Amino acid sequence: MSATTTTTQQAQLQLSSGAINHALSEVVKTDDWSDFKFTPIRESTVSRAMTSRYFQDLDKYAVSDVVIVGAGSSGLSAAYVIAKNRPDLKIAILEANVAPGGGAWLGGQLFSAMIMRKPAHLFLEEVGVPFEDEGDYVVVKHAALFTSTVLSKVLEFPNVKLFNATAVEDLVTRPAGDGTEAVTVAGVVTNWTLVTMAHDLQSCMDPNVIELSGYKNDGTRDASKKHGVILSTTGHDGPFGAFSAKRIVSIDKNNKLAGMKGLDMNNAEAGVVKNSGSYAGVQSMYFAGMEVAELSGCNRMGPTFGAMAVSGIKAAEEILKHFAE
Repeated sequence: MSATTTTTQQAQLQLSSGAINHALSEVVKTDDWSDFKFTPIRESTVSRAMTSRYFQDLDKYAVSDVVIVGAGSSGLSAAYVIAKNRPDLKIAILEANVAPGGGAWLGGQLFSAMIMRKPAHLFLEEVGVPFEDEGDYVVVKHAALFTSTVLSKVLEFPNVKLFNATAVEDLVTRPAGDGTEAVTVAGVVTNWTLVTMAHDLQSCMDPNVIELSGYKNDGTRDASKKHGVILSTTGHDGPFGAFSAKRIVSIDKNNKLAGMKGLDMNNAEAGVVKNSGSYAGVQSMYFAGMEVAELSGCNRMGPTFGAMAVSGIKAAEEILKHFAE
């Protein structure tokens, strides 16, 4: 076989000669797979393997340095940057849906391709997502390729835990300690999403919490430690969208929800990126993604995803500066 033979030609030659190779080629010895079997296991073994690890994670991340609410494109991009730069920080990601990724599994109107305007392509290059360069913008052949790639890289970090099918129902607050009525956010109130959706159908089902690091048992700040932060990326208004933004303005009486404006792609993407980051007035709160549009009154951008990734990066940079100070 010549050195110029393509991968497709090699595969065709293998098929024609009957040599089909796959991961189980050395295990399955018969053409009809009649000799195939799984290693025996008890059902209880499977249950214990799942539950023991889940509750170990709940214990480990009950106090976290960074809590990211929403595992869409902006939340995942932020998680990637933070985890890459600070492997010592415990990062908990909470996603209300079973499937993380938010709206980044498809392009606009259920189309496949993902459009990102430059310079967002630099993030694609870093995480290894191939694209077609169209000059001012790039095209990823399927949005799911971007989402699955970033998701897989985030989940590889040993300091990151994703709790999907988990909703944030409220924020944990503490007095700011400055003699005013101001508060600081000290954690999130969580529940399994199916429970959150069924509160009206049953008797009281109390929630759980994830607390931010840097607090003493009496709820006051530990001056010797950097306090943890919350980054909310729950998207624009909807059943679970813009939750933290709506809740924070009800707590902070000095601000109100501006509401997302109409579609203006050129203004929207830059606006979302520039307004991503810390929330003025309440310590520990950061925002990224389309939740920023609801909070700050930016335009919506439609089916272009550069601002989603870059806003997460910008918020991540601010969070990293907080822990570096």
